[in-house]
Amino acid sequence: MNMNSKLTESASLTLTNDRRVAIPEIGLELRVRTPQDFAGSGLELIETTNAPGFGPPLHKHREAEIFYILQGRYLFEVDGKRFEATAGDTVVANGNVPHRFVNTDSDPSKQLVMIVPGFDALAFFTKLGAAMKGGRLDDEAKQAFSARWGVEFLGPPLGTPSRGTE
Repeated sequence: MNMNSKLTESASLTLTNDRRVAIPEIGLELRVRTPQDFAGSGLELIETTNAPGFGPPLHKHREAEIFYILQGRYLFEVDGKRFEATAGDTVVANGNVPHRFVNTDSDPSKQLVMIVPGFDALAFFTKLGAAMKGGRLDDEAKQAFSARWGVEFLGPPLGTPSRGTE
């Protein structure tokens, strides 16, 4: 299936490429491929593009995430273990397991991320982008996101040599 094509199911849902959010402060572009309520599946599929040197802080949440690398190279940390993942690799972060990653390539890297059970990724990342101040969430915003979305922020993002290391 062409990534730019429309996805339809029984003509009751047409999902086009307008379900996107970009947060330049954290080098993220996100496209919702299937929303959480698609076909009663209980999962959500998003496509992310991460700028070189960027990735999320160490965090955990109840949802499991399955990352399929489409392009580029990432350094992942899942449950304290670090490893590289490149195009064609799959990485699983079970629910409530601390995880983070960083794009270690010199170009943008892309991945498909399946979130189980699904949550409203479009709303989450839209609100996250609006709350970012200088590329960071202040403590009050972190607490609000933790309470609203069930995500626990545990530490900084992984670094790269050009952005500092963790």
